[in-house]
Amino acid sequence: MKKIIFRKFLYDCLIFFIIALISSSIIVWVFQAVNYLDLVIDDGRNYSVYWYYTLLNFPKILSKIYPFAFFFSFSYVIAKYELNNELIIFWNFGVNKMNFINFFFIISIILLFIQISLTAFVVPSSQNLAKSLVRVSEYNFVDNFIKIKKFNASVHELTIYTEDKDSEGNYNNIYIKKKNNNDDFQIIYAKKGIFKKNRKDPVLELFDGENTSLSNGKLTNFSFSKSEFNLNPYSTNTILVKKTQEHKTNELIRCAIGLVNKDIKNIKIIKEKVRNCEFKNLDNILAELHKRLGIPLYLPALMLTALLLIINSKEKINFSKFRLITFLIGFFIIIFSESTLRFIDDSIKFNIFIVSIPVISIIMFYFYFLIKLKTQLVK
Repeated sequence: MKKIIFRKFLYDCLIFFIIALISSSIIVWVFQAVNYLDLVIDDGRNYSVYWYYTLLNFPKILSKIYPFAFFFSFSYVIAKYELNNELIIFWNFGVNKMNFINFFFIISIILLFIQISLTAFVVPSSQNLAKSLVRVSEYNFVDNFIKIKKFNASVHELTIYTEDKDSEGNYNNIYIKKKNNNDDFQIIYAKKGIFKKNRKDPVLELFDGENTSLSNGKLTNFSFSKSEFNLNPYSTNTILVKKTQEHKTNELIRCAIGLVNKDIKNIKIIKEKVRNCEFKNLDNILAELHKRLGIPLYLPALMLTALLLIINSKEKINFSKFRLITFLIGFFIIIFSESTLRFIDDSIKFNIFIVSIPVISIIMFYFYFLIKLKTQLVK
């Protein structure tokens, strides 16, 4: 009978958790998808790149919503059971409150490993795939680089402007500024220009213009009746080097160990895969590892916070106040867990203390439950 009760309660909690997690993640994903429209509008990417990029960012949103949905779901279901007098049925059937707490603590450990799998493996892989997709994608909608009566600098070291565009697709009064090394630059003005789309590389064909260049302090100027400007060598402002959060977890761990131990030989080997494996970037690497492996450790503490609701009965006058305080404690733990990223630095001892905070809080919760339940039994 007890197994059936536990299974029924767990089923209700997990169903509510999954619905809350997916629905809230979809809402956030839709809002972010709107922001990612810049990939098409400003960068001139293909719509397929946009859709794949937005979909690959969904696991990251799931990982962010996970602790909120987890705590809200379990605390809500527990409170609902108490308000509907269903928890008292459990206790009347001989369900021990400490056994109840231990059962759901084990469930939180299982969900903890699911979250770590998400943050440590799925999210980095999806982020790397999404950014790689942008890096290698072609400018299929190259016309988006030219904005009518607007300076467009979405292309790295290149600014393009045009006064207007006629019905035949010709751009009038085109201005192009290309920045070279240091103070060198090239400025091109043309009365007319048009994109050639019959080539693999996007080429802007220019007519009746002037080319002014500054190279090594020497200024040159010449006129032309026809010229071609190839856009293929230029990339957008998309970062071409992998960010720390896009690397695999095992790569970051190897990098962190090498940097902490100052193993120069090992660092050189790791830098072939992790280009930003440098001493000046150690704080960021450790913070990223804490985000993937440390912050999820707060999940069991959130479960024990939600289970505080089984301590007091709804018959008590201060139950509503106690429920509110429990919710506030849970949200404080979530906010605090995210804020610990700011305290991670290259001090290993201090970082160990930061990582141990959720473990300490779990022990404190357990002592509180033992003392409180023992007191209730004495009464």
